[in-house]
Amino acid sequence: MFERTSVGLDVHARTVVSCALDAQTGEVILHRMTPDRGEILAWILSLPSPVRVVYEAGPTGFGLARFLLASGIDTVVAAPSKLQRPSGDRVKTDAKDALHLARLLKLGEVTGVRIPSADQEAARDLVRSREDVRGDLMRSRHRISKLLLRQGIVYSGGQAWTGTHELWLARQHFENPVRQLTYESSLEAMHEISDRRDRLDQAITAMAYASEYTPVVRSLQCLRGVSTLTAFGLAVEIGDWDRFTGSTIGAYLGLVPTEHSSGQSRSQGSITKTGNSHARRLLVEAAWHHRRPYNNPSRLMRSRWEEATSEARTRGHAGNRRLHERWLSYLERRKRPVIANVAIARELSGWCWSLATSTPPAARSPRSIASVH
Repeated sequence: MFERTSVGLDVHARTVVSCALDAQTGEVILHRMTPDRGEILAWILSLPSPVRVVYEAGPTGFGLARFLLASGIDTVVAAPSKLQRPSGDRVKTDAKDALHLARLLKLGEVTGVRIPSADQEAARDLVRSREDVRGDLMRSRHRISKLLLRQGIVYSGGQAWTGTHELWLARQHFENPVRQLTYESSLEAMHEISDRRDRLDQAITAMAYASEYTPVVRSLQCLRGVSTLTAFGLAVEIGDWDRFTGSTIGAYLGLVPTEHSSGQSRSQGSITKTGNSHARRLLVEAAWHHRRPYNNPSRLMRSRWEEATSEARTRGHAGNRRLHERWLSYLERRKRPVIANVAIARELSGWCWSLATSTPPAARSPRSIASVH
């Protein structure tokens, strides 16, 4: 759609600086507002129509975009990493940022991000909260183990952080009351975080099997290493799988190598690590499971297959065989395991895309109110 007025918004927690660019008159209109959505909408409606609006994705979220779209205003949320910025420009102000956005929008040089619905964003927040708790639990465990190590106490009764290990931790005692208080406080903090993790796991499991994401979760679980938490995390983070192809989803997740090629030279480096870091971590962890031999599907895998469609079972079985064969080929070529695993994760993302897109469209999560422009 041809827009007469292109509007760039520099959105902050307490202020919104806007810049409107009139394509017919060339007039530039600067305005400073509060984050009140009604005030923003009233100002946009006062501009010569049709109007198109853009602002950068950031901590303010997608609420403003959903509100403007519901009000009939064509709105784009720009990917900050894709915005072109002059290298020689050393002056940065809110007004200049808003004008820069308006100009890029007019030139069609804005790469938009997917705008999730309110329910989809809430589900993503739940998954990321679980990710934060996982990091908190790991740090709390490290504090305990290092506190004991400084006193020369090392656990040697088997695998750490099991029920037996926790009983051993509870039996540790220090004569110094200050050190004992520190140790008890660290143990209490670890148990509190563990309880939080368990509550989040229960909520995620319940939502994974009784929500719009259930068909995709059932399909993704046909692959080894993809548990309920992993499948639900991928379904929530990626959302609309139809945006990608089997070859482009790896680039979106930052699993493709960097490259600098010119003339006859071609140089590739480490992976780009762009895009969704949470989904990338889930795939890298799942890829390690395909290193083990795949002779007969486990009982757990067969129980998951019973809940999926016949097509998903067939694709999952083929994917498990293919990914294990790829692991063997990398080991025969003496590739470093960590490098080989990332390559497996990249191919695993393609298999996940294949399973997700093979799910009947009516059973998939609905598309967001706006997609990539």
